[in-house]
Amino acid sequence: MVIIYGLVVLDPCLLRSVVENCFSVSTGTSPQSSTSSVSSQAWKKAVAPYQDADLRRSLWQLLNSIAPFFILWYLAYRSLEISYLLTLVFAVAAALFVVRIFIIFHDCGHGSFFKSKRANDIVGVLTGIITYTPYYSWRHAHAVHHATSGDLDRRGVGDVWTLTYDEYQKLSLGMKAFYRLYRNPFVIFGIGPFIDFVVLQRFAPGSTAGKKREQMSVVWTNLALLGIFLGMSFTIGWQAFLAVQLPVIAVASSLGVWLFYVQHQYENTYWERHEKWDFATAALQGSSYYKLPRIMQWFSGNIGFHHIHHLSPRIPNYKLESCHNATPMFQEVDALTLRTSLKSLRVRLWDEDRHKMIGYHHDADEQPAVESIPVQTA
Repeated sequence: MVIIYGLVVLDPCLLRSVVENCFSVSTGTSPQSSTSSVSSQAWKKAVAPYQDADLRRSLWQLLNSIAPFFILWYLAYRSLEISYLLTLVFAVAAALFVVRIFIIFHDCGHGSFFKSKRANDIVGVLTGIITYTPYYSWRHAHAVHHATSGDLDRRGVGDVWTLTYDEYQKLSLGMKAFYRLYRNPFVIFGIGPFIDFVVLQRFAPGSTAGKKREQMSVVWTNLALLGIFLGMSFTIGWQAFLAVQLPVIAVASSLGVWLFYVQHQYENTYWERHEKWDFATAALQGSSYYKLPRIMQWFSGNIGFHHIHHLSPRIPNYKLESCHNATPMFQEVDALTLRTSLKSLRVRLWDEDRHKMIGYHHDADEQPAVESIPVQTA
């Protein structure tokens, strides 16, 4: 299992090479420059008023996210003397705040949480320790994700491993089993996220080769986590520390991966070959509007407005909803709810003929769809 996630998360380019060379499957042609068929004037005008960070709101979000996390963590520790079931209740609550802290970390990576680059980097590094994620290394991979989301010819960095239907059909039985295991819900939302954040994030991914700052961020994060573990071991004992921290990181990582998955992995998402790929269309059609209950929207830092976030990562999370509500073109995007998002558990492959995500088999009576049309925003 660790090997599977190691290939996919740490060095997706190596995995791509294995699929292409060993099993004679092409996963994309060489990228070519393309001219956007979408007028950017309208959406750029719509997002512009929301792109400035508000220091007061940023500081308040830091306070109401980090302080409750440490309080709940302490209560979880003290409850070990009473009942481990009660400990787990506090740990799950703390995990929800870790998800919220990750959104702050995420915004710092985009340079949107503060106006100051230095402030973004300092808070990003510190919140990265809480979330077990090296800041500069993650920031690089996530920037690639934003630049390539929905581009079939530039898959492999910062995304969920996704094959087309034709690519999957050309795999050997062994590689098909390998892919199915990776996409199995128990793996991708259960043990996979824990392995990713606890184990694999301790290593520099292949995409950071030759980038000293990104690689050193992994080293410094690891040293900080080791220092915390040793410090807690000498104060409360390593058994008590792990009894609280392991369920916190397990729940938080699973929730985080689910949020990331459903933001791009749903039936009517967007994928195109590079020569036809379009940035605005990829954002508005290939990034979901996940309409969550208010409490879950708060804990997830408004990341459900992902279509807007992909259009303009410079918008801080606390302004995404206002931008959505003020702009009719953004409200036209079909919403996913908790109930309808569960259908995403069944999607596995991108069907280039039908322009949608499907399972492992075609429906016999289904006809190919017409080619997707770029979003018109002007």
